Amino acid sequence: MISIIDYGMGNLRSVQKAFEFIGQKAIITNKAADLKDADHIVLPGVGAFKDAMEALKKTNLTCVLKDEIAKGKPFLGICLGMQMLFDKSFEDGEHEGLGLIKGEVVRFDTSLKVPHIGWNQLIIKKQTPLFDKIDDLNYYFVHSYHASGCRKEDIETTCRYDYEFVASVNKDNIFGVQFHPEKSGDTGLKLLENFSKIK
Repeated sequence: MISIIDYGMGNLRSVQKAFEFIGQKAIITNKAADLKDADHIVLPGVGAFKDAMEALKKTNLTCVLKDEIAKGKPFLGICLGMQMLFDKSFEDGEHEGLGLIKGEVVRFDTSLKVPHIGWNQLIIKKQTPLFDKIDDLNYYFVHSYHASGCRKEDIETTCRYDYEFVASVNKDNIFGVQFHPEKSGDTGLKLLENFSKIK
């Protein structure tokens, strides 16, 4: 079973439907017991970093989430859910993140249009099971901020939008993607299928 964390933000139902489409049981929940019972945990997110962290803390799931990750349970953060993995974000001030992966979240420093919206090609930096047997690395992005200051060994893929930025990260059983696999057609579904098979 896959537990999708419900903290009042994010396109939860579309993520659930994507998992159901590939034959995986996925529930939307804000209950600690469901995180403990799950085989995999997913943290989606759409919106502002500060609001998301405050909403997550109000669910009282932060400690349980960290405990389950520490036990080795596969975890996937999507978009804002990935950004929340880092030490801090500079969106509308400076705000503390979950601190599970070293790095910070900064706004795009570019003359190009922000937010970065649309399809973009990933550049593989290290091989992980998440991208196993995926040839088309074109994914859908919607974001104004991105990860910075990551450890080289934690960077899974990058992408270019004026300059190269971190598109996904991996540290042990923790995975984070800046793009939206649930909005990325067959290639996104394949990624979610790969995640569901990680033990």
